[in-house]
Amino acid sequence: MEKGDVTKRCGLLGQKLKHSYSPFIHEALGGSYSYELFEIEPDNLAPFLEQGNFHGLNITIPYKTAIIPFCSELSPIAHTIGSVNTILRRPDSSLYGDNTDVIGFLTMVKRSNIDVSGKKALVLGSGGSSLTVCYGLKELGVDEIVVISRHGEHTYENLKTHQDAQIIINTTPVGMYPNVNTAPVNLGNFPYLEGVFDLIYNPARTRLLINAKNLGIPHIGGLSMLVGQAKASAEIFCTKPIDNTKEAAVLTSLQTQMKNIILIGMPGSGKTTIGQILAEITKRPFYDADTALEIDSTMKILDIFKSEGEKGFRVRETKTLEKLGKESGIVIATGGGCVTREENYPHLHQNGIIIFLERNLSLLEREGRPLSQNVDLSEMYADRYPKYRHFADLTVKNDDLPYIVAKNIWEMIKKGH
Repeated sequence: MEKGDVTKRCGLLGQKLKHSYSPFIHEALGGSYSYELFEIEPDNLAPFLEQGNFHGLNITIPYKTAIIPFCSELSPIAHTIGSVNTILRRPDSSLYGDNTDVIGFLTMVKRSNIDVSGKKALVLGSGGSSLTVCYGLKELGVDEIVVISRHGEHTYENLKTHQDAQIIINTTPVGMYPNVNTAPVNLGNFPYLEGVFDLIYNPARTRLLINAKNLGIPHIGGLSMLVGQAKASAEIFCTKPIDNTKEAAVLTSLQTQMKNIILIGMPGSGKTTIGQILAEITKRPFYDADTALEIDSTMKILDIFKSEGEKGFRVRETKTLEKLGKESGIVIATGGGCVTREENYPHLHQNGIIIFLERNLSLLEREGRPLSQNVDLSEMYADRYPKYRHFADLTVKNDDLPYIVAKNIWEMIKKGH
């Protein structure tokens, strides 16, 4: 990988960029430039653009249209769309505006294997990303494009008139981290849907995408679009093509890096032990959900059971899992009964791969586990087994040395299982 050339200072311009993956992507693509985050408030936009020391910038919310008056020239695509996500400072110090989001969106559609040609598409949102998506959909031969916004002819209040939509693309921030528990529309109201796209990439699986999965509708999140547009921008910044294999490798690496590793299974099945080893192997933070719950509650679990019963404990557990599930790139060992509440599934699934850790019932540890003390574990297992299977993306038997089991899990995750 080439080291960044400090004579070419590039970066991402936006207002709130703390959770951006762009620096990692551009470094991994091997562009011959440095890459930084520039968090600029609207009042400081003009001075920064006029005086800032940069070679090229990617532009994100809320400046994709606000940047246009500062550009002395636009590419044909940027001019047609009316949205700019990449600028280049030319030798005379003027700014050239381009739009690589279109390439990113086309990459996303291609990777999804969803055929949009000849279909009716609803585009949720009317901002800069919506303009880009509409342009891309026209290029792909979509038959009818309807933009849904809060105001205008087509709004969220009259969605019933578009129940025949076959494709839905979300370009709004609804469902984005940290407000992950919402979706812009109810997919159940669209019986003819054939594909759902969400430009959001954090969380990896928004509520909209989880709903699509539950309904059996093909779907994809925005990470491939992010990487696709970054590659196109990098080619502009360093004025040379970048091998497509690098783009695919960066996408795979980023998906693995962002993914939470979540262990579920019976009480005493070894989730904490395996989880701690996984965290060590992968250099990730480790969280034991029961310990996190005690910290959140400022109470011991045994005391919660005594004062509030299992019902009160489960409510507290869900709140803790909701908080942990929003994070990215961590290892979580859950409590054995988290699968008894369906509402825990989207919290865990949004950013994670869920692994059911199976262990022989005779080997389960009971000490300090309130629900394991005076119950028939075989009955508990019979009740929970289908729920574990429902939650799990992978099932792994914990029947070897803990380090071997953890290493096998990590190898499966890296291979994309």
